[in-house]
Amino acid sequence: MKLNIVTLVVIVVALLLFATYSMNIPWTPLRIVGVAIALPAFTLFCVARVQLGRSFSIEAKATELVTTGLYSRIRNPIYLFGAIMILGVIIWTGKPILLLIYAILIPLQIVRARKESAILAARFGDAYFDYKKKTWF
Repeated sequence: MKLNIVTLVVIVVALLLFATYSMNIPWTPLRIVGVAIALPAFTLFCVARVQLGRSFSIEAKATELVTTGLYSRIRNPIYLFGAIMILGVIIWTGKPILLLIYAILIPLQIVRARKESAILAARFGDAYFDYKKKTWF
């Protein structure tokens, strides 16, 4: 529960900082598209984080196999929606050079997801393989 409260505080602070900064810049069509991509992705990212609950950790620990909510369809919704959110922010900034960071981030997330998958497979065995067959990424 403590980690969820910390996550909520970080989210609120990030949104307040973004809103404060955004009020002082012009809203171009590119910025609107970026926000239209980033905001729903950010919302789903937060939902996935809350649904993961106490199973959330920076390093994969495999304490529990979460298979409900967004996790009933997507094995790694935090990675997926985090990547979409970052893409929206990159579009919002209007600086295509930041796509280089994105080109590095995506393979790193894939490698991390594979490592987590191996840890979950070792810990939960057939239950994880059944879950994996029913979900995407």
